[in-house]
Amino acid sequence: MTESTALPKPLWEAKALLGEGPIWDGRAGILYWVDIKGRHLHQYRPSDGDRQSRPLAVEVGAVAPRARGGLIGATRDGFAEIDPDTGAITILADPESGLPDNRFNDGKCDPVGRFIAGSMDDQETSPSGSVYRLDADHRVTRLFGGYMVCNGPAFSPDGRILYFSNSAEREILAFPYDPAAGEAGPPRVFARIPDALGYPDGLNVDADGGLWCAHWDGWRLTRFRPDGTVDRTIEFPVPRVTSSTFGGPGLDRLYVTTARIGLDDEALARAPLSGALFEVETEFTGLPQARFAG
Repeated sequence: MTESTALPKPLWEAKALLGEGPIWDGRAGILYWVDIKGRHLHQYRPSDGDRQSRPLAVEVGAVAPRARGGLIGATRDGFAEIDPDTGAITILADPESGLPDNRFNDGKCDPVGRFIAGSMDDQETSPSGSVYRLDADHRVTRLFGGYMVCNGPAFSPDGRILYFSNSAEREILAFPYDPAAGEAGPPRVFARIPDALGYPDGLNVDADGGLWCAHWDGWRLTRFRPDGTVDRTIEFPVPRVTSSTFGGPGLDRLYVTTARIGLDDEALARAPLSGALFEVETEFTGLPQARFAG
């Protein structure tokens, strides 16, 4: 394992309660990310440093750019269209209308443009979370479930592995995935996170197939090789590292979100940058993210 000398650089001291879901829109040259509990959609444009924030009517766990413009999102009330210019939300489908204590938590498009998103029990007491597939025609299919907190997801470069963080059990699972059919098979354990290193949160895959895992309460980001062994860690000045994505014109900048929710005054005094957006320089590059086809 390599201890990385990369230094996380704070780009935006947003003080996000629950910063999450960074995603790069290469067509617009914009990084989108959300503050789930603060109910905001944030936009960062690295070409000129422009920052925009839009208030949201409901909690949004993840967004992804759409092929025809705008964003698709996973919200407390189900899948939705989101206008990034106004923050307006139009609900498309709610597969968990009978689970009022659940909300959607994390999501990403698969290689052919379906939106894959997982839910969670907002009180984190019941294994009621599931992962769903939203097709271009807005049909919803449940892929798998029975988890307390669904995090991730991320896809291998060939699209045949769906990585998933079973956060409550401190394990990263690898599901065989059929990109043509949009179906997942039985999982295997890809990696386990030691108790001392927190919980696996958001996942991100680079062009070499390395899997980057954010550690909630672990003060770090870890890169795993495709065989599940640890390649390197990057330490952060905040405990609650939540997710990452590669962005910039060359997909060579690593953008990382963090959270401050649940930290008391003493913890925040030790980690005042909690809730900031960070940038990290590495020798790795990312993969172009598919846009939602619907």
